[in-house]
Amino acid sequence: MSQIPQSIFRAYDIRGVIDQDLTVAGARLIGQAIGSEVVAQGESRIVVARDGRLSGPDMLLALTEGLLSTGVDVIDLGRVPTPVLYFAVHTLEGVHSGVAVTGSHNPSNYNGFKIMIGGHTLSGEAIQGLYQRISDGRFSTGEGHCESHDIRDTYLERIRQDIHLKRPLKAVVDCGNGVGGELGPRLIASLGVDTVPLFDDIDGHFPNHHPDPGKVENLQDLIAMVQETGADIGLAFDGDADRVGVVTPRGEVIYPDRFLMALAEDLLTRKPGARVVFDIKCTGHLADMIARLGGEPDMWFTGHSLIKARMNEVGADLGGEMSGHIFFKERWYGFDDGIYAAARLLEILAGQSEDADTFFSRYPQDLGTAELNVEVTDATKFDLARRIALEGDFGNDGTRTTLDGLRVDYPDGWGLCRASNTTPMLVFRFEGASQAALDRIQDCFRTALLKVAPDATPGF
Repeated sequence: MSQIPQSIFRAYDIRGVIDQDLTVAGARLIGQAIGSEVVAQGESRIVVARDGRLSGPDMLLALTEGLLSTGVDVIDLGRVPTPVLYFAVHTLEGVHSGVAVTGSHNPSNYNGFKIMIGGHTLSGEAIQGLYQRISDGRFSTGEGHCESHDIRDTYLERIRQDIHLKRPLKAVVDCGNGVGGELGPRLIASLGVDTVPLFDDIDGHFPNHHPDPGKVENLQDLIAMVQETGADIGLAFDGDADRVGVVTPRGEVIYPDRFLMALAEDLLTRKPGARVVFDIKCTGHLADMIARLGGEPDMWFTGHSLIKARMNEVGADLGGEMSGHIFFKERWYGFDDGIYAAARLLEILAGQSEDADTFFSRYPQDLGTAELNVEVTDATKFDLARRIALEGDFGNDGTRTTLDGLRVDYPDGWGLCRASNTTPMLVFRFEGASQAALDRIQDCFRTALLKVAPDATPGF
């Protein structure tokens, strides 16, 4: 049996370097494992799709071969954004499972799989269970049937029926040469928005910039085009379009936790008392604002699979995380969808008389950092995060949260350290009501890091 490294079976998905960690033979084995789990859960059909990566056709073909060999019938959606696959799972009759072949925002030589089985997005132990199936050779056998299905127009029409803009807007839409380049600008233009597409040619080389709107350096082309064209807003999708980034006419990046404030306020006008789930990396102002508006704030673990599971568990209507995954249960299906999130923002902005900069200024933002990554190793990152929480001196005036790493909230700011589930990094983030507060909190975490990892390079 072909070997496949356990390291590519990650917390939220399967992902690795093509022809190094992830081969065609490996993709076939993953298909066998997923198909066998589908059968074990009493399901018989699964939808598949791929993003625009160069390795996508080969990976999808091998995955499909593996699925069919277990007796599962496969519905191939072709090259579409990951949220279109999720949409198919939620709307096609008799289908509750799906696999998106995508490397998300990773470099062009990566690919991977985001997996739903029985209506649930796999994470953690469930993903490790697939690896164990492969190791044990526990595969179902059968002869499935494959058919193609084009659901793109149905997806677009469903959003058009839901979103209504009260006034015309102009938007620049940076697709980063990812798979959102076809449907993203098309949808936004169909809403009556004067749409300026940027890098909408789907190109797995990603020749212009990395398709990751979570990094400010990847938004510079968008900022420039928004200002050049006088657009009302700038929107950026990641490689598989399940995340969205936002920039204003003045070039300000609206981080997802601040975007969530706007979405939460809008939601709570229609559903008083609604619960909003967000990850531990979000600003403390988000929870305060949700509570002040009468909602129920719910801080949770980072990870799109984990946020979705938490939303289902507690009946939340809205969720989001700092990476830019936004989840709508009200009016939508509860999955992360960058294209739909962009449309919801446009609807909110079209209902305001002021421009986007003035609109977002109502939501507080302290001095803060983006995510700061400190390189360690996959073998040590979780232990280092645990030791920082145990051995660090963070004073007596902070409130500790150890849900996912360590977060310490002070009266004048907060700091976070957690181990990345997808890279050999410790992830830090800081906010302060003043520069002095921000510096003090960073000093505490820097000292704690260097105490347990003297050779680390903090970068903050």
